[in-house]
This record gives sequence, C-alpha cells and structure tokens, in this order.
Amino acid sequence: MSEKLLQQHRNIWKQKPILRHLYTEWYREMSLQIQSGNTLELGGGSGNFKEFAPNVVSTDIVPLPWIDAVADAQNLPFEDGSFDNIVMFDVLHHIENVTLFFDEALRVLRPRGRVVMMEPYVSLLSWPIYYFFHPELTSFKQNPLAWVEPSSERKPFDGNQAFATILFERRFNDFQNKYPDFMKRYQRRIAFFAYPLSGGFDRPSLLPIQLLKPVLALEKALSFMSRFLAFRILVVLEKRNKLD
Repeated sequence: MSEKLLQQHRNIWKQKPILRHLYTEWYREMSLQIQSGNTLELGGGSGNFKEFAPNVVSTDIVPLPWIDAVADAQNLPFEDGSFDNIVMFDVLHHIENVTLFFDEALRVLRPRGRVVMMEPYVSLLSWPIYYFFHPELTSFKQNPLAWVEPSSERKPFDGNQAFATILFERRFNDFQNKYPDFMKRYQRRIAFFAYPLSGGFDRPSLLPIQLLKPVLALEKALSFMSRFLAFRILVVLEKRNKLD
C-alpha cells in the first residue's frame, strides 16, 4: 500500500460526492457506537474519521502526512489500557493473523472499551461482485482464527473479504470461545444497491447523485432482507469489565 495510492483515495473522497455521502453516513454511524474517551483508528488510509469524532489517533502501516503514527494492528506501539475505542474501516479482512490483532485490542483497550469495525459482508447479492470483480480473496474455506505463517511476499491489500461474515455470523461461537473477554454489542448489515453502483474508489459511478436518496429509501424499506442483499456489516465488540 503506497502513499501514492492512499493520496489517490483521499482525492477521490473529495471529488466524488456519492461516495463521500455514503462514507459520511457510515462514519457517522460508527461514531455513534464509540465510548467517550480516546479513539485509535487503524488503517486510517485517507484519514477521514477525525472529522466525525474527537480525540482520535489515526494510524496506518505507512507514514502519511495526515496520520499521527505508523502502526501494525498485529503489534501496536501503545501502552496497555491506552484507548477507549478502536475503529477500523475495511481493515480486519486485510490482517494476516487476526488473532494477533484481537490480542492487542484487548491489551490496549480499557475495560468496556470497544472495537468498531466496518467490513465487507458476503451475501447472496454481494458474493459474485466480491468474488469476480475484487482482487481480494472471498473464501469461506479459510478460518480467520487459524494461525498463518507470516510471509514477506504478502501485500498490504491481500486479504479475505469473507472474514467478518465468518467470524461474527457463521462461526461466532468459535470467536466467543477464543475471546470470552469480548461481547458483541451491536451488529448491522448495510449497503445494498447504492454502494456497488457508486463504483467505490476504483470505478465510475453508475448511480446519478439525484437518485441516491430514493435508492437509500428503498434499502431502508428492504432492511429485513439484509442477510441476502448487504455488501457491508458494522460490528461492535466491547471488552468486558472483569469487576462486573
């Protein structure tokens, strides 16, 4: 992941109103889920979350002019109990060993601290798009909790877009058994039509901005079908207070 690519994403964020509208709504929803206090943003990328919450330390794995620190989610350079929240947007499914991240999250979070994640969701509608049109793997055969031998050939954008669907739906009991100190506070499947039609950061939008509100209204009306239509999932984990 180069500074050039992240700068390109930052420019697209500023120049593509439909994408900015969608991400703004998602960032706002994420901000409503955080606890008061200090927030660590992992994979800050284009550095947008600071616009939606106070006391945010934005990080990425490469140095960038608009982030505060360089940090690997698997080995965080922060003291124990430093943060009340960790926020991540499209980060978890890129982590080589997610167990290292969750171990680190438990270490740097204070009791009742939260991990707020927005991730791809693999539904009946989204699967062919993710599988055929995205460069990242989309596979349910991989166990996100299994150890992966670190590889020097791994690229930052390598990943498995099915990770969140596996961890927090299909095999959530496995996650809960391994991480009993985390409780799932919130989960919502979102983004049915407007997001794929927006083209994301890589393709031109197929949805005129004038039709965005009607399409979002339709998505809201069809929320009961999220398991079949969603492209994204918002998950909030909370670190248990052992004194409770």
